[in-house]
Amino acid sequence: MNKKKAALHNLGCKVNAYETEAMRQMLKDDGYEIVDFSETADVYVVNTCTVTNTADKKSRQMLSRARKKNGKAVVIAAGCFVQTKEAESGTLSGIDIFLGNNKKQDLITALHDFLDRRCEGGPLVDTVEINHRQPYENLHVAKTEGHTRAFIKVQDGCNQFCSYCIIPYARGRARSRKLCDVLGEARSIAAGGCKEIVLSGIHLSSYGTDTGESLAGLIEAIAGTDGIRRIRLGSLEPGIVTEDFVKTLSGIGKICPHFHLSLQSGCDATLRRMNRKYTADGYEKSCALLRHYFDHPAITTDVIVGFPGETQDEFLQTRAFLEKIRFYEMHIFKYSRREGTKAAVMQGQVPEQEKARRSAELISLSHEMSGEFREYYMGKTAEALLEEPFLYQGKRYMAGYTKEYVKIAVRTEKNLANTCIRGKIAGKLDEGMYLMVEF
Repeated sequence: MNKKKAALHNLGCKVNAYETEAMRQMLKDDGYEIVDFSETADVYVVNTCTVTNTADKKSRQMLSRARKKNGKAVVIAAGCFVQTKEAESGTLSGIDIFLGNNKKQDLITALHDFLDRRCEGGPLVDTVEINHRQPYENLHVAKTEGHTRAFIKVQDGCNQFCSYCIIPYARGRARSRKLCDVLGEARSIAAGGCKEIVLSGIHLSSYGTDTGESLAGLIEAIAGTDGIRRIRLGSLEPGIVTEDFVKTLSGIGKICPHFHLSLQSGCDATLRRMNRKYTADGYEKSCALLRHYFDHPAITTDVIVGFPGETQDEFLQTRAFLEKIRFYEMHIFKYSRREGTKAAVMQGQVPEQEKARRSAELISLSHEMSGEFREYYMGKTAEALLEEPFLYQGKRYMAGYTKEYVKIAVRTEKNLANTCIRGKIAGKLDEGMYLMVEF
């Protein structure tokens, strides 16, 4: 008898990716063979995104593609797009199951229920009113064989309500995963041989605010897990970067000095319109604390250009601020109007052509600063966790990353995947990749 086949496609953030992996494991445990999304399958799951209108469009496209691949398959739409578009569920033809946020844990039950009643017709809609307080959804990923880095979702939801963001309406209020559950998953991941953990959440900085715990306490607890060599953090808000917080982290040898500190704008007037809860000066002080307690930490960020009302002068303030801080990497986004947010109806919408010009300018600046950060390590000794082999000009190498997430390569015939090494960074192998020797 041929095994049933399932295919999954993820759209959006790292949290979505984690949840997609959890659903993949549920389907495998239920007896499905997991195949590529481009193949013919019995079940298709699209974990949707709704962060922008473009994300909505991509979600619709992937769901339509699944239906065209196999007219008899069960097509499941899960996640944020489903949550915010619940009222439109009936207008999305070809979808068999709508699975909202905080209901992904019920994937198999919903699938079996649908198959049992399929002859009755009509889609199965399984959502909750996410804007009411919900418990943390019990998803976990424990099987990570063959991986060097694993994500652990520890938090969901957001209470910030930035004026451009729909996510609080799609994900609900901030809620934290139980510490014992996180530690249990960390132990399972370590038992599978994985050496690096990345903590992720929709608003990671709010971890513990609803349970009496703290993000720093969580990190300290995970650091006690045997087999885990590194702990890397997802995106942080500037407000959590206090002296006590940074001092605690600096005393944890497993922490990676790689901090993604959300900025969005270096202009206080723009930050106020965005409803961000900090100033440029406060952000700068957070960066100074990180650089005081860590030797050359990698600080990365997000920047939105062309936010409603952003004048040329405000843009130049942001550019000057970015040059002052000197980031390792910057993710530059052109403001995208999102229906249902306050920013979507603000006056002073910036023309697309001007957004593109500003974006290109900051992307060029980002490349310059990124190269500058990596050049610092030339001639220095660093630790790297190797991940995968590759060929370059007919020679065999292993690629990996330092704790600061600088990509390196070592010349070797051996498969040293998932091995931590120390060595001297001696030169540039390729653009963005440095050669480590004497390891």
